[in-house]
Amino acid sequence: QVPLVESGGESVQPGGSLRLSCEVSEYTWPKTVMVGWFRQAPGKEREVVAGIYLLADIKNIADSAKGRFTISQDKSKNTVYLQMNSLQPEDTAMYYCVADTRLGVAGRSWSRLSDYDSWGQGTQVTVFS
Repeated sequence: QVPLVESGGESVQPGGSLRLSCEVSEYTWPKTVMVGWFRQAPGKEREVVAGIYLLADIKNIADSAKGRFTISQDKSKNTVYLQMNSLQPEDTAMYYCVADTRLGVAGRSWSRLSDYDSWGQGTQVTVFS
């Protein structure tokens, strides 16, 4: 069973909106402490976009996305969403869902890529003029 499956990436015009979904497997969801979204554009480094601590429902958005993106969860569907509004060409990237299922770890950070141990296959978002 694949731990994480992303969907929702499309091509949109500037100013448009998309909602990305990250479905976490039934096996992985109970063990998941936090879920994050990262993105990577061609020739650029991976960049954190958002993260959520599932139990406490604490949500975090990177400065580059504040005011435009929101992250949420639907526990009944084992799914984390990334709602993206006012999309711009610089948002074009492959978006990856990541999950942290490690037990007994202190000092986790939603923005630290190395704190995640499961990755999805990615979903492409293209914003074109």
